[in-house]
Formats: sequence, structure tokens, C-alpha cells
Amino acid sequence: MKIAILGTRGIPNNYGGFEQNAENLSRWWVKLGHKVTVYNPDYHSYKGEEWEGVRIKHIFSREDMLGIWGTFIYDYLCLRDAVKEGYDIILNLGYAPSALFFYLRERTSAKFVTNMDGLEWKRAKWNKVLKKFIKFCEKKAIELSDFLIVDNEGIKDYYKENYGIENIKFIPYGAKLFNNPKEEYLKEFNLEPYGYYMLVARLEPENNIEVILDGYIKAEAKEPFIVVGGLKNKYAKYLLQKYARFGKIKFVGGIYDYEKLSSLRWFSKLYFHGHSVGGTNPSLLEAMASNAYIVAHDNIFNRNVLGPHGFYFKNEKDIAEIIKEYTDKYRGEFISKNRQKIEEIYNWEKVSKAYLDVFEEVLNR
Repeated sequence: MKIAILGTRGIPNNYGGFEQNAENLSRWWVKLGHKVTVYNPDYHSYKGEEWEGVRIKHIFSREDMLGIWGTFIYDYLCLRDAVKEGYDIILNLGYAPSALFFYLRERTSAKFVTNMDGLEWKRAKWNKVLKKFIKFCEKKAIELSDFLIVDNEGIKDYYKENYGIENIKFIPYGAKLFNNPKEEYLKEFNLEPYGYYMLVARLEPENNIEVILDGYIKAEAKEPFIVVGGLKNKYAKYLLQKYARFGKIKFVGGIYDYEKLSSLRWFSKLYFHGHSVGGTNPSLLEAMASNAYIVAHDNIFNRNVLGPHGFYFKNEKDIAEIIKEYTDKYRGEFISKNRQKIEEIYNWEKVSKAYLDVFEEVLNR
């Protein structure tokens, strides 16, 4: 098949979940003999025209300067180019604002498959107008896509209940089991094995960073708390200011070295996951694959992934109690069961084949 992947900030991944998805799927599909193109914004640091057998198309983008308006331009230019290229499948990762341009499907015989991501319109960072706009994009994507993919059963239930659609399938993200932790990475941050707490997240309100950190402060824990996530956005700067007087809370910025980040997760006393509106979050899967002892925000998406093999919180009081009443009692069982899930469910080879099954089904109709 000739497949295009649109909707990311480019590969190799230096940003987030969709980029990680594009990177791993494209790599697997090329190994199986398919021709795969990933669309990259022209400001991406990788300037090559091919990456591990995947064709890269560099498209004009000024999202880094114009924000959402730059995204409009980029999504339109990607789709305008893709419909001319003779693809069999155009995989759109996300729907806002790209669904506004799905009418371009009339210019191609390619089938449009859309990964719907989480409940984007629920994100706290959007104002009322943008939330309505994103909801409108959601509706357009459902109307104009040939098939929908969701990464969490909770998201699938939402679309079935609210839109009554049948052309939808749950296909999770994947993760790679990590087996080579190195204590030497801890020295960079002056940490001791199992002597610190941590979280990894994009620093946005819906990821419950403040709830977690306020609970940690309330617990009066002696161990430091490491916050991993980019520090350039407005909310991140607010967090830096709010917690500046708490010396044990260390904002270390984004870490994109997989071995280093996985080692930090491995040796953490507790790993906190506060994501609340997405579906299956890749950072949660990576934590599971890295032997992390996980405390997750209590919502249907996280429960669908972790099940009974993690601790859950709703508020800062819960966080404080979990820290104060810490026990190693369940560490071995939780880690073993979560690694088993990565092997059996959240496995990149199985995920990539599930996507190909959908593509073949759509093309053979």
C-alpha cells in the first residue's frame, strides 16, 4: 500500500504522542514492504528526505510562530499535497483543524482514516469559542472520514454513544519494554535510586500538575520531586513561579533521550500520571514499560489501561495520603502485570498490523 501520515509535528519524534505513533507505525510498515510518507513541518530539525526507509515531505509551516493559525495553514497545505500524490490511504492523526479541509477527499481515490485522539474539546487551555470550534471539527471528521480509529475503549464508547457510528475501531498506542536501567543517569539530577518522585507530562492544566505537586507539598515528603516537561509555554512559566520557593520540586525541562528517561522512571519511588482528557497516553505506556510504580489520575481512560495495577487519585488529599502511607507491597505485582500488558496489548508490531487490517478492510469495500 501507498500510505501517507498527516497531522504530526514530524519525525523523528521530538514532541509527543502522535509523533511517536507516526515514527513507530511508519517504521514497521516500511519493513513489511509498504511505501510510507510522513509529512513534516519545514521547521523540524530533521531535514532529510528519507528516514529509516520512510519518505519525508517537508511542508511550509509557521505553527512555531503563529500558533493555531499556523496549524490551519500547515494542515491545509499537507492535505492539498497529499490528494495529488496517489496514495491508497491518508492517515490523519487528529482532526482539529484538519477536518475543515477533508472536502479535499473529492480530489483523490485515497481513503481517509482518522485517529480521533482524546476528547480535545475538553482541554482546559481552550476558551469557549475554541472548544465549540474543536467540537465542530470532531463532527466534520466523523462525517467525512472513511474510518475512525481511537486509542482507548473509553473514547470508542463516547463516539458510539454520542454519534452512533459503527466504522470505528480501538487500536492502542504501543511501547517498547525497557530492560537496561542505568543509575548513572540519576547523578545528573543528584538523585538516589527509589529516593524521589516524578511525573512526565506536557505542562498543561488538564494534566493535573498542580494537584500532584500541591499534594506532594501537603505530604511534607523528604524526597525530591522531578517534573519532566517542556518549560516554554505560559502555564509552565506560571508553575515555575508558583513552586519557586519549594527547593525539592525540580523542573528539569523535556527529556527526549529514551534510555535516560526510562531509567529515571525505573528508579523513581512513585511515578505520577495526571493526564485526564486524552485517551491512552504514550507516557503512561512508557512508564509501564519502564517498571514504574504508578499513581494515576482516576478516570476511565487511565483505568482502561492500568486496571487494578496502579494507585489512583482524584485530588491533592489523595496524593498526600498515597505518599504518607507509601508501601512497596504491590510493586512487584503491579510492575509484572503492567509489563505483561505491554507485551500482549501495547505492542508496536501488533498495533501496526491492526492499522494495516483496517486499511485493507477500507480498501476492499
